[in-house]
Amino acid sequence: MAVSLGADASAATSDHALTIERHDQLQLSPEDRKRITERTKWVLDSPDPPGFHQEIMGSIKNVVCSQKNNKPSSSQPPFSWIVTFLRSAFPILSWARDYKPSMFKDDLLAGLTLASLCIPQSIGYAALAQLDPQYGLYTSVVPPLIYATMGTSRELAIGPVAVVSLLISAMVSKIVNPVVDPISYTKLVFTVTFFTGSFQALFGLFRLGFLVDFLSQAAIVGFMAGAAIVIGLQQLKGLLAISHFTTKTDVVSVLIAVAKSSRTSWYPQNFILGCSFLIFILMTRIIGRRNRKLFWLPAIAPLVSVILSTAIVYLTRADEHGVKIIKHVKGGLNPSSISQLEFNSPLLREAVKIGIVCAVIALTEAVAVGRSFATIKGYNMDGNKEMIAIGFMNIAGSMSSCYVATGSFSRTAVNYSAGCQTAVSNVVMAVTVVLMLQLLTGLLYYTPVAILSSIILSALPGLINYTEAYNIWKVDKLDFLACAGAFFGVLFASVEIGLMIAIVVSFAKIILNALRPRVQELGRLPGTDIFCEVDQYSVAHAVPGVLIIRLNSGLLCFTNANPLRDKILNWVAEENGKEGIKKPIKGIILDMSSVTNIDYAGILALEETNKKLLSGDIKLAIASPRWQVIHKLKVAKFVDKVGRDCIFLTVCEAVDSFVGSKFTGPGNC
Repeated sequence: MAVSLGADASAATSDHALTIERHDQLQLSPEDRKRITERTKWVLDSPDPPGFHQEIMGSIKNVVCSQKNNKPSSSQPPFSWIVTFLRSAFPILSWARDYKPSMFKDDLLAGLTLASLCIPQSIGYAALAQLDPQYGLYTSVVPPLIYATMGTSRELAIGPVAVVSLLISAMVSKIVNPVVDPISYTKLVFTVTFFTGSFQALFGLFRLGFLVDFLSQAAIVGFMAGAAIVIGLQQLKGLLAISHFTTKTDVVSVLIAVAKSSRTSWYPQNFILGCSFLIFILMTRIIGRRNRKLFWLPAIAPLVSVILSTAIVYLTRADEHGVKIIKHVKGGLNPSSISQLEFNSPLLREAVKIGIVCAVIALTEAVAVGRSFATIKGYNMDGNKEMIAIGFMNIAGSMSSCYVATGSFSRTAVNYSAGCQTAVSNVVMAVTVVLMLQLLTGLLYYTPVAILSSIILSALPGLINYTEAYNIWKVDKLDFLACAGAFFGVLFASVEIGLMIAIVVSFAKIILNALRPRVQELGRLPGTDIFCEVDQYSVAHAVPGVLIIRLNSGLLCFTNANPLRDKILNWVAEENGKEGIKKPIKGIILDMSSVTNIDYAGILALEETNKKLLSGDIKLAIASPRWQVIHKLKVAKFVDKVGRDCIFLTVCEAVDSFVGSKFTGPGNC
């Protein structure tokens, strides 16, 4: 091994020496210089990139009509573009043609299984949102039906979810007290739902899904974990049958409210009943995980719990001995709520703000869940169409007595395990809920509130992901800071503050990376024309007299342009100021292959750098500029100032032009 290492080191040293000798002795032939000049023209003569208006219109066109040929040809029917548009807007028109009876059998089973879980969860989540029970059931009817026609995910189960219900409760209750004025509270929730859907649809239509990504995965992990604990603590109200409870969501306020109520209004029967069925639901979940053929057992366990507990309360008249029950649940089809949308309300601005927050959180959960199961099934889910579908279903929901709906992870997992084939399972679920609203709501009168709390509690462990939090800590400490900030913010302050902390930390990370000058010196790998970072590859050696620098930043802009300029100039001064230097730096090559865009401040910084380098008799060259970058450099006349002969297609050609080494021909750089 020692002999091998010594031989490698000798070879590297020999290659380095030969390279230096070659650089000093060889000159480019006229043919080689002509070839480099022709390649430079490829860079400089490229057409202008699409403008802002073209990008926006192109995005809308791609969303509205995804196929390449949107206009009907002479061989197509005159209104074929209408068919294309309808198939793009309603994917059900495409996959319904291949739908088979055998697939409906699977979707029917999955939909019925989904409904058995959805019905009790929807009632519980409505209570979490501080709405009447029927609104949770309404939200499991209209939104799933619309999503089935417009969505692209086959497994995503639509309906109310715990986190969004908590958001609604935490944010809207600060504006209107649901206990003092429940009618105004409900109207404001419908208005928030309308704006939530509007923002979601706009995000998809204008391809603004990147806005959702500002809430990083680390922040989502922390937020979900904190929200799970807060939701769990909120269920103490139902488990202990507390009549007067705090509207705040932080841990301290909840525990104080529980302690105060313990003196007067605790009913242990509720706690015993709720915990008994909670243990039952968790046991069925363990059995279902160990035996996948029994996937239906944990799915129907909540419904079984509701039926059994209701029967127990009815037969024993436990409601007369302190067990709190739901009582009346309004049945029938979804009533219209168009007249309840308050667009002229003085609270409109607050409704818009809450709508933006709910839109981002709901989209993040739905897209993440949908994509994860689409990956398992091996098909692609269109993120922008998903946003449009979710947006329109919430807009329609706000007009039919629904609050914000999105994709549920727990119900989607059940839908997948039940063997669903298409979104028809959502239709079956919605029809089942409609039948329940029409015929069976009277049977829910004696359903104990503690059972709803136990059902919500059973769904919370899936929101706390210890493994992912640990992986975030190992990979990126700044990401973990966002995760921890969101977690503790939700836990000890409020849902809004937790989200704000997560977003601020995420933006701080972006700004820190943008402000910090990230430049690396490149060197040639021995025996090749490949240039790599010398810090990463110790065998890579610098080219004598030339400093090759790669800008490792996607954007050269006002936030990092001046620090980058200063760092480059200081670097040159340090290199030329070293004692015993054989060949001073006479050329700087900026590898801009990583820079996707540049602003005016970035161009000014390059101009200042070029002026100061020229004053020291040092030449500046630009290598591998991207499309947007070279376009803006030409428009700003920077190319004319630095010289067209200083723009190169590759770093290799720039080095050959500078040092005069033999250019080896096309494809070698």
